[in-house]
Amino acid sequence: MSGAAAALLSATAVRQRCGVVLAAAEAGETRHFRVVPGRLDGIADRVAAVTRRRYPDLEIPYHSRWRHFAVGAVDRAALVAPGAGAAEAARARLDLAFVSVLLDAGAGSRWTYREAATGLTLARSEGLAAASLRAMQAGLFSADPGSPWRVDAAVLSELTAERLAEAFQHRPGNELAGLDGRAALLRRLGQTLAAMPQCFGSPARPGHLYDFWLPQLHGLPAPEMLALVLRALGPIWPGRLSLDGVPLGDCGRHGAVPGDHLVPFHKLSQWLVYSLVEPLAEAGFNITDLDGLTGLAEYRNGGLFLDGGMLEPYDEGLKRRVLDPASETVIEWRALTVALLDRLAPLVALRLGKDRDAFPLARMLEGGSWAAGRELAAERRQDGSPPLSVASDGTLF
Repeated sequence: MSGAAAALLSATAVRQRCGVVLAAAEAGETRHFRVVPGRLDGIADRVAAVTRRRYPDLEIPYHSRWRHFAVGAVDRAALVAPGAGAAEAARARLDLAFVSVLLDAGAGSRWTYREAATGLTLARSEGLAAASLRAMQAGLFSADPGSPWRVDAAVLSELTAERLAEAFQHRPGNELAGLDGRAALLRRLGQTLAAMPQCFGSPARPGHLYDFWLPQLHGLPAPEMLALVLRALGPIWPGRLSLDGVPLGDCGRHGAVPGDHLVPFHKLSQWLVYSLVEPLAEAGFNITDLDGLTGLAEYRNGGLFLDGGMLEPYDEGLKRRVLDPASETVIEWRALTVALLDRLAPLVALRLGKDRDAFPLARMLEGGSWAAGRELAAERRQDGSPPLSVASDGTLF
């Protein structure tokens, strides 16, 4: 792998290149959004207030997929691999995190999931979380009928859109956005896992990363976890940019970045790493340098800054169009979101009386920025949709 490509497959590159776009926007040198710095304090006030309301004791967990598994005050995580030993329970939780996160692109405003075990009707990310967990519980991803709580690469490689549709209750009038893209993504995941037995074992499954990382039990850096995920999963992303033959995954182009103009985000991959932290920590791992990861370039955090007035589109017509996710407009919005989350975090920590070491970015995202973005969207639009509409193939947002 070339040095240039390897450098882009990192959280450091996400932070640095998004910062370049923010500097250009502040200098008035970008085409799509102006930055209104005076609005940041108000947004920090809002995020701090939302955090205090959601977590009155300020014992804020990390932002991860595991929060969604608890929707409706149901401890679904406790259902995973009952009776398994510590190592196998960790593998099962890593398995679940992989498929659930990779299925967590925007569901669309029309889709809901009716959970038979609880009677709850769930939508958006929470619905996708519950649906993926219940699908795993039913053995959708397992090659062993007697052991449903596992994700086998061989099964993923043959997963059809029809089987996924049935598990996720996709039907006319209840369409899950990007269903075919989601199924294809999981098939490519299965093929990629099987091609890397050194990381994912044989027979391959995502949970075998527990065994791969076990020698680093006492010190596993989160950015190193991300680097492995990005290198391993690069081939699963459809139609994305490449450099020197290396697939770059969630990466776009923006004219403010000198040279190759490339801006990486790695949103789903970082969301995945955030979601691997808890199962590994529960299994005794010491995960270090969590702040080496970045904020997530998605529409709730992005909506926080747009609906909060800190970002203003030069063209108000953007709000009436469906935007191409690869367009410079969307790349600019996402880059500004990542960079502004870094500015927001210390202000929120200050308002909560928290030391930054005790309040990493992952706690602000959870507390936090994502929830405040969702609340602002609900206040401004009846359906709670994001301020900008981005076309989804089920594999990005």
